Order: sequence, then structure tokens, then C-alpha cells
Amino acid sequence: MVQNIEHFATAEVDQLERLEFWNRIASETFCGLSIDSERESFDAEMWRWSMGDLTMIRPRSPNAVVQRNARIARNGGDCVMLHLQHAGSCLHAQANEIHHLRAGDVILTDSNENYRVDLSGDNDMLVVEMPRLALVQRVPNLNDVLSRRIAGETPSSRLLHDFLLSLWRQGDQSNADPAMVKGVTDVFYNLLTMALCDRNVNAESDARIINRLTALVKARICDPDLRPSDLADQLGVSIRTVQNAFATIGATPSAYILSKRLSLAADRLIAAQQLSITSIAYESGFNDCSYFTRCFKQKYGVSPSAYRAQH
Repeated sequence: MVQNIEHFATAEVDQLERLEFWNRIASETFCGLSIDSERESFDAEMWRWSMGDLTMIRPRSPNAVVQRNARIARNGGDCVMLHLQHAGSCLHAQANEIHHLRAGDVILTDSNENYRVDLSGDNDMLVVEMPRLALVQRVPNLNDVLSRRIAGETPSSRLLHDFLLSLWRQGDQSNADPAMVKGVTDVFYNLLTMALCDRNVNAESDARIINRLTALVKARICDPDLRPSDLADQLGVSIRTVQNAFATIGATPSAYILSKRLSLAADRLIAAQQLSITSIAYESGFNDCSYFTRCFKQKYGVSPSAYRAQH
């Protein structure tokens, strides 16, 4: 079955009633969904339609916070949600995972857990709700890919993006033949499965994250207060994401930071002979000279003073 495309716009509603109107439409579409915004004039619009067992919306809105209450959402059945960032950006948070989605990025959300999406201004997103069972049959390890960002640069995610946009561009298909509807939904599930199972997805995502993390460490290596949690905060991701990214290069965040500080100190011991060992320790991000000496000897086999004398 294909439902007519419905269009909703807050421009047709009194300014003081716009957010209430938007929340009513949102909760009618997806159980447990609510929106909040500090904007006095909430200018937004949304297109809504369904095809087979898929419910699809395309909302455009200003800055807003979207939340879904899992307890209420369960009334709508056991479903998963696809969020595809078409334009703008957002912070997507579910469980202990926080991801910054940029244009083209995709994430699959579990409707059985609360989630929150912080939308940037001029946000344009494609959202699809589907039965969990329909996807589990194609992706047995579904729980492993939930709440994981799929980079928009991968070929499989671009194909999925283009396909969803093509459905949107086709317009009203309420008179479509049932065989066509089944064919279209099968194509959607196949493309989504390919995107979720793409071996390049995690590799590209991890590579981009680790590059940003190592750049942050390099920029703040002299800061004694630098902690793995600071890296997570600066990137807008969870600490687990930071740990997983460093694991791809065989390190923990703390071990990587320590190794870089010791390497910097070793270089400074040779290049800055006029500086005391204590000064070099502090300049390299250590706030305890005794701890610095122990770590240095553990890595290089000699004390900082002996290392300097040998070089």
C-alpha cells in the first residue's frame, strides 16, 4: 500500500501555536516523538508518506531538539529508524553513543531505547521507520550496527541516499501497483543492508575519527589536563568511540597520549640542552617529575639525564 504524500507547514499556524502543532504532527507520525525549540518563530515543514511497511518523512526545520520516549514508542510496534542527513548537521545520541552527522551521513536508531537529536539550523533530513523483523531477516547482527554512524562518503551510503531522494522526487505513487510497491521496498531493504554490511563503512569512519583524534592530541600534548574524555567532548562522540578508534592502531587513548608526551620530551632533551629535566617534563605535559622519570625509563631503558648524556 502507498499513502498519498501529506504536507504540513507551521507557516499556516499562528506563531504561538506552531511548536504545539509540530509536536502533534510528530507524535501522530512516530509514537513518543517530541520537539523543543528556543525559536520564537518556529518555521518548519514536513512531507509524510508510506510505502508498504515503510513510513517516511522529510522534515525541514530550524534549531531544535528532537527526543523519542522509548516507553511510548513501543506502542507503535518493534521498529528501527533510519536517519539520513540530507543537509545541515545534527548531534545524534542514543545509549552511550553520540555522533555528529553531516550531510550524507546515515544512522540506524533503535526505537526501544530513548534517543535525542540536536538539529542545527536549516536542517533537512530523510527519516524512515521500518519493522525490526524485516531488517533482522537480512542483517542478523542488527544490534551490532544500531546507533553507529555510516559515513556519507561510502559508495553504499551514497546509493541509499540517491534512492531515497528518487522516491521523494517521484511524488504521489498512491495508485502504484502492489508488485511495484513490493519491488521498491525490497530495493530499499537491499540497499540499506548493503550500507550496513559494507566493510568499508567502519574502516572509513574509524580512519576519519583517528585522524581527528591524533590531530587533537598533537595540538594539546603540552596540556597536563588532557584526558581521553576531553577528546570525546571535543569531537562530540562517546568515550567508547574514542577507545574503539585508538584500538584500530593498537593503543588505548591514555597510552597514546603518554607515548607522544615521552617522544616530545626525548626530542627536547637533545634539542634544548639549556633546559632542566624538570622544565622539559612540564613542557611535555607532565605535572609530576618523578612520574615522568619512571615512565621515561620504562620506555627508553635509561633515565632522562642518561638519555641526554648519550645523545
